[in-house]
Amino acid sequence: MKRSQLLRHLKDYNCALLREGKRHSIFYNQKTKRTSSVPRHREIDDFLAKKICKDLGIPDRVDK
Repeated sequence: MKRSQLLRHLKDYNCALLREGKRHSIFYNQKTKRTSSVPRHREIDDFLAKKICKDLGIPDRVDK
């Protein structure tokens, strides 16, 4: 999936950008108080996208 699609999904579930690292962006879920890192690749593997959503405590993407 495209990184922009994943970021849009995260923002829809109130996940905010916490900080930028060298190769990853760190997102924070304000409801569950969990964090996860999102790589800066254009394409993100579906397995990794599901793991990021699980780490943040939000539903994973249904459409790809």
